[in-house]
Amino acid sequence: MVLCSTFSTFALMIIPFSPPYIDDSIIAEVTDTLRSGWITTGPKVKALEQEIQNLSGAGRVLCVNSWTTGAIMTLRWLGVKAGDEVIVPAYTYCATALAVLWAGATPVMVDSGDDLNISVDAIRRAITPRTKAIIPVDIAGWPCDYAAIMALVKEPEVVALFQPTSPVMERMGRITVINDSAHSIGSRFSGRFSGSETDIAIFSLHAVKNVTTAEGGAICLNMPAPFDNNQLYDELRLKSLNCQTKDAFTKSKAGGWRYDIVGMGMKANMADVNAAIGLAQIRQYDKMLARRKNIFQTYDDAFSKQPWGLLPSSCDGCRESSYHVYALRIKGISEEQRDEIISLVSQQQVAVNVHFTPLPMLTLFRDMGYRIEDYPQAYANYAHEISLPCYPQLTDEQVQFVVKTVVETVNTVVSRA
Repeated sequence: MVLCSTFSTFALMIIPFSPPYIDDSIIAEVTDTLRSGWITTGPKVKALEQEIQNLSGAGRVLCVNSWTTGAIMTLRWLGVKAGDEVIVPAYTYCATALAVLWAGATPVMVDSGDDLNISVDAIRRAITPRTKAIIPVDIAGWPCDYAAIMALVKEPEVVALFQPTSPVMERMGRITVINDSAHSIGSRFSGRFSGSETDIAIFSLHAVKNVTTAEGGAICLNMPAPFDNNQLYDELRLKSLNCQTKDAFTKSKAGGWRYDIVGMGMKANMADVNAAIGLAQIRQYDKMLARRKNIFQTYDDAFSKQPWGLLPSSCDGCRESSYHVYALRIKGISEEQRDEIISLVSQQQVAVNVHFTPLPMLTLFRDMGYRIEDYPQAYANYAHEISLPCYPQLTDEQVQFVVKTVVETVNTVVSRA
């Protein structure tokens, strides 16, 4: 199919979905690390942890080599084991549930709301004496309803139901909320930046995220009393280095070779060469975030005029998105029509995506017995969704080309139905 001449005013454009933001300041920061003679965990990681702590308002921040590793390590610290349950949304990336499986517990999937995020009512219905943690996910950078979730786990009847199976859980005395903030660095909830609204939040710093270290993650620690987040930082940092009593930077100093292994840790640390990328990015994140918001507003202005346009949530007076992904949904279409739209848009060299294929539709989880029929809203969100390019490097002309391509393609496909 050939799209009509609406596009004749635009030169041929090739628009990738989400390339990393790399400018001279980032190259200079990485070069500085390479020239320093030290490229693994060291001063750049420490500096990035402080920058993320400043941005998020978290008690402490530990940088690790991925969101997934950070989540596994956090759940293992919590002490989950076989027979324990962790509530996750059915509508998320696989890592949310895989982390639970790798930690030895069972993921209990629940349905979403129409804002793409986990349904608080569905969480309530899923809580049992085996529930040890909840992992809400900020889909596309839109914060979950953390006021409701945190209130839920503190309700007397929910606390009374809680049965701890580890010393950490006994100290906690209730279900732990671990926010999957993979998409939401820089988002806001009730005037606070993401990363400080739950017991623990974990950012992803993967290559396609708003702030990247190529691969990486950041664990934000906000545990309530009697926990000490400084002590917890030290404990998790030790675990991230195989429970080795000296990190490589310290051990490399003259005479500093002797060390001990004091527990069963993991190799989860971030390297300075990776941290350098994120360090240079986060220092100019205000500018990057403002551009993402501007692109969102352009898309909103265009798609709100279309009868089929269902816009992503971005700001409601309490919450504000990180503008990570523009998750456009198209009313009244089938999954097959959505796939046709993506194919036709891609023929115009505009890369689009889908966030996400619900977990029960993936072979691993389907073979475990999860059924997509049990999660109708998650399926509806998926079947109608197309993720559009949204990143600081996009020019106004490119954004308008995306708009025109999507509008004409959707109208063509819908008109044939």
